[in-house]
Amino acid sequence: MEQVLFDNLVQSLKEAKAIAHGQAPVSRRIKVTTPDVKTVREQLGLSQNEFARLMRVSVKTLQNWEQHRRNPTGPAAALLKIVLTAPDTVLKALYV
Repeated sequence: MEQVLFDNLVQSLKEAKAIAHGQAPVSRRIKVTTPDVKTVREQLGLSQNEFARLMRVSVKTLQNWEQHRRNPTGPAAALLKIVLTAPDTVLKALYV
């Protein structure tokens, strides 16, 4: 590994440690908002069973999301945003 690259990696790790210990400010923060699951499902006109199957989650998980006991994270949250912005494309792709 080149010395410059190695030095950059070491510096990055030192910065990450300082941020984790509250000794340095976070340089940027990304906040991903998740759309309301029930609203998305109702806009598609799907039942809870159908929407849970589409999202590849259990009906119980979907109900927890809709009742705000839990929040979708990771790929599920991303897929919800995609469903909200391009429902026809998602339905076409996932119901094949």
